[in-house]
Amino acid sequence: MDSLSLIGLSKAYGGVPALRDVTLHLAPGRVHALMGENGAGKSTLIKLIAGVVPADAMVVRRGATAVSLRNAADAAAAGFRFIHQELNIVPQLSVAENILLGHPSPRRFGVLVDWARMHDRARAALAFLGAAHIDVTRQAGDLGTGDRMLMRIASALVVEEGQAAPCLYVLDEPTAALTATESAKLFAVMSRLTAQGAAILYVSHRMEEVMAVCDDVTVLRDGAHAMAAPIAQTTQTAIIQTMTGRQQTAEPPTGPVVRGAVACDAIGVVSGRLRDISFTLQAGEVLGLAGLEEAGQGDLLRLLLGMGRVKSGQLRVLGGPAPTSPVQAWARGVAYVPRERRSEGLMLGMDVRCNTLLPHLGSFGILARKGPETVRTRDLADKVRLRYRAPDQTVRELSGGNQQKVIFARAIAGNPRLLLLEEPTRGVDVGARAEIHALIRGLSAQGCAVILASSDLPELLGLSHRVLIQQDGRQAALIDRAGLTADQLLARVYSPNPA
Repeated sequence: MDSLSLIGLSKAYGGVPALRDVTLHLAPGRVHALMGENGAGKSTLIKLIAGVVPADAMVVRRGATAVSLRNAADAAAAGFRFIHQELNIVPQLSVAENILLGHPSPRRFGVLVDWARMHDRARAALAFLGAAHIDVTRQAGDLGTGDRMLMRIASALVVEEGQAAPCLYVLDEPTAALTATESAKLFAVMSRLTAQGAAILYVSHRMEEVMAVCDDVTVLRDGAHAMAAPIAQTTQTAIIQTMTGRQQTAEPPTGPVVRGAVACDAIGVVSGRLRDISFTLQAGEVLGLAGLEEAGQGDLLRLLLGMGRVKSGQLRVLGGPAPTSPVQAWARGVAYVPRERRSEGLMLGMDVRCNTLLPHLGSFGILARKGPETVRTRDLADKVRLRYRAPDQTVRELSGGNQQKVIFARAIAGNPRLLLLEEPTRGVDVGARAEIHALIRGLSAQGCAVILASSDLPELLGLSHRVLIQQDGRQAALIDRAGLTADQLLARVYSPNPA
């Protein structure tokens, strides 16, 4: 296959540059990392070459041939395939229908949908990915987060009969929702695709992944080209310093717990999939939740948020019975940062002010008071270091990491006494990650109890005082994190007897 050149990519919104004269050269058979902090221009670049946003300037060449990208159909015809960070699926349709969405449905007699062929094609894509365990007839909305991402990846692997193999795969945070085993399957597929001559543009904030699976790297900073090099000729430290424009410093460990009031007390709790949940959480303590995908971490957080009922056992939260609704939980000082920011945490069409203050509007009185609300939003935005134009900017316009910061601003707006976090740094860059970690440590030092569910084991160990391991909804162990390594924790997660 010919090399692919993306030349002079530029885009401005309202006169504010989002991308400035960026050029990338993507070689066939190689994985090219696209790195940068949130807001650096990565998402804008992907939208331009996907044909979903018109560029102010852009030249695309495949070898010596110019490629026109006026719309998404042009990008597909050019052989470009995209796996986006956000899990955009149609939950009411089957897995097979989601995988073949955007592709012509196989027909019988030119009229009727040939369901057998559709299922066969979907199964073939999943098998190529190593995900044959997913039932293609199952409703997509019933899948767990990891399987949903595998389904979306499989969709990009579908090639029409008689159509040339795609020349470019763009993977935007593809492993953010995957387990280590699922990620390994994806990396094996990437090796097969590059062996067939495809180029891969890989976006990830997981530096270890980038250093392990990528051949080349381009770094963007503030919408402009900042660095390009073969991975073998650079270092993780150099990439991070180029991304942030500052020296990388080690994150401090979470301070010791100052024993105080009990924030949460669970004794033999059974609820839905949860069983045998027993722990006492002190004010200022960070409790980590570890386990395989869908082991019950989210179920426990949602129970504490008032989205479940205790069937047996005892559960007390902040000195009283467990809340019976999210409204009651927020009012009592419980705050929540959900796993899926776009589908569960944000109203994308509304502005930063509304998204930040919605659970707290009662504190401003009965009538809306835009002035005080704006002042409060600016204050909270400063605390989480939000990069935005103004409080009335639509949240949809923000980068993924800054959308996550809006959710954190909302969480701290009511000075919570119990903070529930589910994958709080998913899809954010190293700079924003360090800022979010500092925010969590600061809240802990001020006496806020934190329950943190994260598939990032170094993050879990770096922030937590103790770790609760869950297996299929059951509490399997409750251990002190002192001296525990990520490898040891992972071994316990998989062990049938992790205590």
